[in-house]
Amino acid sequence: MRARARLVVDTNALVSRLLLPASLPGRAVRKAVDEAQLLASEATLAELADVLARPKFDPYVTIADRQDFLRAVLRIAETVPIVHLVRACRDPGDDKFLGLAVNGAADAIVTGDADLLALHPFRDIPILSPAAYLAR
Repeated sequence: MRARARLVVDTNALVSRLLLPASLPGRAVRKAVDEAQLLASEATLAELADVLARPKFDPYVTIADRQDFLRAVLRIAETVPIVHLVRACRDPGDDKFLGLAVNGAADAIVTGDADLLALHPFRDIPILSPAAYLAR
C-alpha cells in the first residue's frame, strides 16, 4: 500500500475551497484532503486564521462557518514543528510555506502564488498550481 502524499496547500487555495468550492483551487484542495496528508505549521495556521477573520468575507460566509472551516483544517492537517527556517522566496511572507514543505518532508506544494511557483521545484519538492495538481 502506498503512503499518502504529504502536501502543503497555501492559504489562498484553502480560502478558495471555502468560498468557491467548485473553483480550480477549491477542487484541488478537495483532492488533497481526499488523497493526501495536509501539512500545517503554527505560522501557516495563524495566517489562515487571520485571513478568515477579515470582515471582507462577511458578505460571503458567516464568521461561524469560517471558524468551523479553520477547526476542520486543524483536525485534518498534521502540524509540523519548524526546526529549520527557510529564506528563499522573493516574497518573504511565503517562506513559511517553503519551510513547512522542507520541515514536513512534503511531496509537493499546491499554490497559485507566482512567487512560489517561480521556485519550482524547490529542493526537489514540486511546486504545483491547482490545475497542475488536479492533472496529476
